[in-house]
Amino acid sequence: MIKGILFDYGGTIDTNGLHWANVLWDAYQNNHVKVDKEAFASAYKFGERALAIHPIIQPHHVFYDVLFLKVEQQFGYLKENGYELDSQAIEAIARECDRVARTSVEKAAPVLEKLAAEYPLVMVSNFYGNLNSVLKEFGIAHYFQAVVESAVVGVRKPDPAIWQLGVEAQGFLPHECVAVGDSYSKDILPAKATGAKAIWLNVAGFEEATETQASLADAEITDFAQVADTIQNLGSQPGI
Repeated sequence: MIKGILFDYGGTIDTNGLHWANVLWDAYQNNHVKVDKEAFASAYKFGERALAIHPIIQPHHVFYDVLFLKVEQQFGYLKENGYELDSQAIEAIARECDRVARTSVEKAAPVLEKLAAEYPLVMVSNFYGNLNSVLKEFGIAHYFQAVVESAVVGVRKPDPAIWQLGVEAQGFLPHECVAVGDSYSKDILPAKATGAKAIWLNVAGFEEATETQASLADAEITDFAQVADTIQNLGSQPGI
């Protein structure tokens, strides 16, 4: 019987399964930022490391701030590597991506509301220390009884320990919990390592899983709206 649900945030709730690198790349194209995809990928990884290592993002920052600071880091990297870029595009890219997140969260909110009426929800996320501010801004903070955030707890995915903290926040046994995430390597595998069940929102990530890998997820979905029915089906299976 499933008693509690663990949710990833970025790429799961705020983009409905699209990896943020893909969302940002589309925004680069829409705003005519002339860089090749390989250089963008390197800039994306640089920005992620910079925000994880340095206290660039503060607890009060909302999601637009995160996006602006993230793209600012990417542009800095690209300029140092010879690209001539107009820094005015940073704001346009951040605004476009913020709209993507808001639209996705608005669609996810009714699903979270329904689930929160039946199960305790806990968020487990690699984030920058401001996730509570982001959740409050987007109007979904009250659905979660706890938030396990990497910058706060000092452990990051794919370390299973962060998912174990989520299980402990639920107060249930691991097999009584189900994790929902978009990343096979950062969400599904480490959540399964704790003994929890896992639902893979498999849409457009950086990873390509083999059929064998995919079978390790207890279920696969292609739309966040399918979460509630999938959890109900998992809970009704014999032995679960």
